[in-house]
Parts: sequence; C-alpha cells; structure tokens
Amino acid sequence: MDTSIVVLFLAGLITGFSKFSVGGMGLLVLPIVMIAFPGPEALGVLLPLYIITDLMAVSSYKNKIAWSVLARFLPLAFIGVITASHFLANINADQFIGFLGFTIIAMIALGLYLDVRPASFMRRPLAAYSMGFFGGVVSMIANAAGPLFSLFLLEQKLDKKTYVSTRAWAFLIINLLKLPFYIGLGLLTANSAESSLYAIPGLLVGSLIGYHFLKKVQPTQFKWLIRIMSTIAAFKLFLFS
Repeated sequence: MDTSIVVLFLAGLITGFSKFSVGGMGLLVLPIVMIAFPGPEALGVLLPLYIITDLMAVSSYKNKIAWSVLARFLPLAFIGVITASHFLANINADQFIGFLGFTIIAMIALGLYLDVRPASFMRRPLAAYSMGFFGGVVSMIANAAGPLFSLFLLEQKLDKKTYVSTRAWAFLIINLLKLPFYIGLGLLTANSAESSLYAIPGLLVGSLIGYHFLKKVQPTQFKWLIRIMSTIAAFKLFLFS
C-alpha cells in the first residue's frame, strides 16, 4: 500500500478524533502528513480536512455558543492570518520545518506554564486580542493554534458543551479565512485537494470515536500523552530541518 495513503488515513483519524473530543492532538497531524508531503504543501493537504470536520462539528454542536467570546479574538485572528501569509510567501521548506518544530515546542511550553501558574489574565480584553492575533498566525503557518484557542476558552469558565461549540465555530471561521490565502500561495491546489480525499475514511472513523469519547473523559486524562508525542514529533522536525 502507498505510504501516502496510510499517512493520510492516520492524519484523518487523528483530525476527526481531535475535533470531536477535547482537542490538542492537532499538534501531531502536520508532522505526520509531512512524512508524505514535506514542506508547506502539507498545509494545503490538511485544510480541506479541517474545514470538513469543522462543518461536521458545528452541525453537531449548534447550541450554547459564546458569540461574545468569539467576537473578542476573531478580528485580530484575521490580521494574524494576513501577517502569516506574507511570512509563508518568503520562507523555504527547511525554514518552514524548523519553524514548525519551534511552534509545537512553544505550544507545549505554554500549556505547561499555565498548568502551574494562574491564567486569569486570559479573561482580559488584551489577552483575548493577543490570543486572536497569535492564534491566526500559528493556525496559518502550522495548523497548531488549537492550544492557544483552547487555553483561552478554558479560562472563560465555559461549561463543556459551550466550550466545544464555541471552539468548533472559532476553527471553522479561521479555516475559511485561510482558504483564499492558501490558494493564492499555491499551497491548496487541485492535486492537494485530491490527496485530501484519501484521509476522509479515517476522518469519519476518528470523528465518531471522538464524539463518544468526549462524553466519558476529562481533558487531563490524556493531555500528557499528547504532549509527549507532540514533543517527539517536534524534535524529529528539528533533526530534519
């Protein structure tokens, strides 16, 4: 079997699971896809999958959306997407791989810091705007803004259903904003979209598992496993950059 098909099925499985459960596993997806699609073109392969799962998620979690929370950070996220598009247009594949590794480590370090220090500052407007901007940048360049958005949303003291619904709409809006920029940069093409189709079976299976998994667990039950696996993936990227 073609390696790329296996890689895409696994990427779809993790993407679906992460989107429909408590998230955080998105840090693993891009390094996995880069096994078959090295360089920034992996971003274009993944974006259609994210949009599909986002649409599935928002259709499943239609109620209890904290629109006021979204309104605080989405405008700056759009500016972050524009800023990051200029960055992507001016880096080579090696620089991209190194930056991705750094970004994953930074996201893990932020999570560890907030585990031991109060994060009440996340409820302030300035923090919301900052998270929006950096979330847009990281989402555009590395598809790894999940920790930033999740950390911010968790500190808004939302109940589980509101948290998941609000996060789903945030990701959908951001990913739709990224679409024309990826096309303009040549990262999302007819060929990359065709490759994305191979991930759909895994995506559907992962979404189903994640949807039922969410009802039975708390985020702390598996976040350390995700962090360890993501750290290993990041260091592998550094070795190849």
